[in-house]
Amino acid sequence: MKHALMIGNSDGIGLAATERLLADEWNIIGISRSESPIKNTNYQHCIADIGDKKYTELLDKLILEHSFDLCIYFAGIGELLDFKNMKNEPNIIDVNLTGMVKAAAAIIPTMVNRGKGHFIGISSVADDLLSAEAPSYNASKAGFSNYLGGLALALKPKGVFVTNVRFGFVDTKMAKGDIRPFMMSVEKAIDHLQICFKKKPASYTAPRIITPLVKLHKLMMKLRGK
Repeated sequence: MKHALMIGNSDGIGLAATERLLADEWNIIGISRSESPIKNTNYQHCIADIGDKKYTELLDKLILEHSFDLCIYFAGIGELLDFKNMKNEPNIIDVNLTGMVKAAAAIIPTMVNRGKGHFIGISSVADDLLSAEAPSYNASKAGFSNYLGGLALALKPKGVFVTNVRFGFVDTKMAKGDIRPFMMSVEKAIDHLQICFKKKPASYTAPRIITPLVKLHKLMMKLRGK
């Protein structure tokens, strides 16, 4: 039986992906700051806040006790910028970027030692855009995607695969804003993830139509800045 570590999986895409892998007879350990609704003999849930020291200690403990074939980092938060109260800005960076790097730093050496493994991070097409509305979110995703892209290049010769998944809007509580083009269902997002499980690409963007729209938006922003 294959083993997976899922981080930030108590709701949304993470929860749906966990249920899909359990149906495929994976053995899974999940980490999130909330309880999980999943009741399955092949599932163990751990509660930890990614910003706490307990999170790093828990990662180290789990990696000593288990050999993971797959690790997926789903955790992410985002808020609109509030000039009157910016105290949550560092936390957004910590959860969206630093928490992922801590997970990678803990689990990837064990995968390299075994000569196999797959690390997946759930990013966003926001990684390629500046945002006046949510600069911390977009900045965290830019760092997220850049870091995983570099890891993918470094680790492929070692037999370890890294995939950066760049989604557009997915119908979860994270989808904010008045305009949300090409909204994708959670189940459709999991269908895309299953392609990543099989093909293990370094980068995967869905829906594909969002890519030219991002490029057009960047061009318009440049022209507006002149």
